[in-house]
Amino acid sequence: MNFINVKTSAEIEKLANLANEIWYEYWTVILSLSQIDYMVEKFQSKDAIASQIKNDKYIYNILEDNGNLIGYFGVCPKDDYLFLSKLYIKKDFRNLGSGKLAFNKIKQIALEYRKNKIQLTVNKNNTNTIKAYEKWGFKQIDSVVTDIGFGFVMDDYIMEYSLEEN
Repeated sequence: MNFINVKTSAEIEKLANLANEIWYEYWTVILSLSQIDYMVEKFQSKDAIASQIKNDKYIYNILEDNGNLIGYFGVCPKDDYLFLSKLYIKKDFRNLGSGKLAFNKIKQIALEYRKNKIQLTVNKNNTNTIKAYEKWGFKQIDSVVTDIGFGFVMDDYIMEYSLEEN
């Protein structure tokens, strides 16, 4: 598997298209279509991704396997940890080890930034993903409800992985 570090306008557009595809195949069992529409535009559109990379220091990688774009992740260095904002794999490539390979890459990035912890937020109803993160060594440390505008909220657990403990 290859990791494409997203930097150019063409790569950002490729990522936005991939994100759009994955979000609509993944989130429809948990979120309404109107909330998915809103969140894709707000967080995963070409303009949103470009802004996150330029202004917020996000690092995005596209996962490519045998010429197929199979997923992506986005991380952002914070003061005390690396924030794992997004890790998504296309439906046909889930449960084949791609997520674990991506997580290993994320751990490398954390070490490059001298971060001993990785934190993420995960939807409380996203039970399969929560189980995967727990299997990888994440622990639930808090919960949060975040108003994201337009009458929508994200009702999440905050989970943390310690590179020192694992």
